[in-house]
Amino acid sequence: DFALSNLVNAGVLRIAVLTQYKSHSLDRHITTTWRMSSLLANYVTPVPAQQRLGPQWYTGSADAIYQSLNLIHDEKPDLVIVFGADHVYRMDPRQMIAQHVDSGAGATVAGIPVPRKEASAFGVIKTARDGLQVEAFLEKPPDPPGLPGRPDETFVSMGNYLFSADVLVDALRNDAADESSKHDMGGNIMPMMVDRGMAQVYDFQRNEVPGADPADAGYWRDVGTLDSYYDAHMDLCAVVPVFNLYNNQWPILTHIPPHPPAKFVHEDGERVGHAVNSVVSNGVIVSGALVRESVLSPGARIEDFAIVERSVIMDNTLIGANAVVQNAIIDKDVVVPEGAQVGVDKDHDRARGFVVSDAGVTVVGKSQQVTK
Repeated sequence: DFALSNLVNAGVLRIAVLTQYKSHSLDRHITTTWRMSSLLANYVTPVPAQQRLGPQWYTGSADAIYQSLNLIHDEKPDLVIVFGADHVYRMDPRQMIAQHVDSGAGATVAGIPVPRKEASAFGVIKTARDGLQVEAFLEKPPDPPGLPGRPDETFVSMGNYLFSADVLVDALRNDAADESSKHDMGGNIMPMMVDRGMAQVYDFQRNEVPGADPADAGYWRDVGTLDSYYDAHMDLCAVVPVFNLYNNQWPILTHIPPHPPAKFVHEDGERVGHAVNSVVSNGVIVSGALVRESVLSPGARIEDFAIVERSVIMDNTLIGANAVVQNAIIDKDVVVPEGAQVGVDKDHDRARGFVVSDAGVTVVGKSQQVTK
């Protein structure tokens, strides 16, 4: 929804979402949420692997686009935007498009400056002295290069690309013919663009989003791991959040379930229903319980004297009376029974079959049974 919101807010209204693995839930979300005006030939459509060019499924991000070249041929665009879907950020892609067109580049990659000492965990972009021309793509280098004039910073790839359509089609065909390729956009297509001298970088920190607060300018998170997914939720909970959802000029669009408003009940001694520094969705009922620094998804219920701290509670999950949930992600349709504890004793969590992340976040899967 973050990538789609950025595109739609910028007026990019013909979008294909390439899906493959266990995609039914995602496909259903897209078709029920992202309904554009068909009268104006606008659409957001999921495109699973169709095996148009052979018996295999998508073998990489570049192969996914190669197998879907019919979409590009049908639309005949001048430019093709290729954005990753598992990142949390706000971006106005029109500014990246303007730089791409003005520069005459064949390919432009969005880069974000990070401290050089942290950059070895990412794909790194080495630029020429002008800070624009890409000289090399380096995968997790032990000694990342600094930026011109900013030696303590390094550009890392955001996984967002912009191509002139004919350049992209030619690159995909060449890559498909290379049996040694992994058919990856960052690992194969962009290095090909660099070798041809056709790649430039767009500095994400220069991007100005309408209505954005200076406090969340340049915010970007890759949520491809449990810990980064958890951290992205915690970023929403502060009084002045690191990532601010409340920007009406550049809204994050999504499906809103038809639940009633959130409800907080009971004020009797210690039996007080309240939530502090938390994000509470519609349909939530906090009944005589305490919620701190947490995200409660639609339909969640927190019962008497329960405590939820620094946790992410998914849709329609019930936290029973006197239960304690700390530093945890509880997926949909879970019942945490009365008096149970999750996230308090990590060894006990593992013994019950829960996943505990590297940073110590306990994860209870969808509909997974919770015992005391």
